[in-house]
Amino acid sequence: MSDSLPDRLSTNPKSPHYNEDLLKRGIGIRFKGQEKTNVDEYCVSEGWIRVAAGTARDRNGNPLTILLKGPVEPYLRDDAE
Repeated sequence: MSDSLPDRLSTNPKSPHYNEDLLKRGIGIRFKGQEKTNVDEYCVSEGWIRVAAGTARDRNGNPLTILLKGPVEPYLRDDAE
């Protein structure tokens, strides 16, 4: 597998941007210069991340998410160690 990360990645298996192999390797996200550990989805080219909004759930039991805009820097966690 190459070390290049996709422009967009999601942790939701129902999403077309889900990649289980890449998520198993470990992805880290820096958003506005801070490390984020609760990111559900990101897009580098559009500059946003989607994070869970507390413990709120929708009618199907999925967590409600908030879209935050700013510079996104994904990286592989095994490279940082």
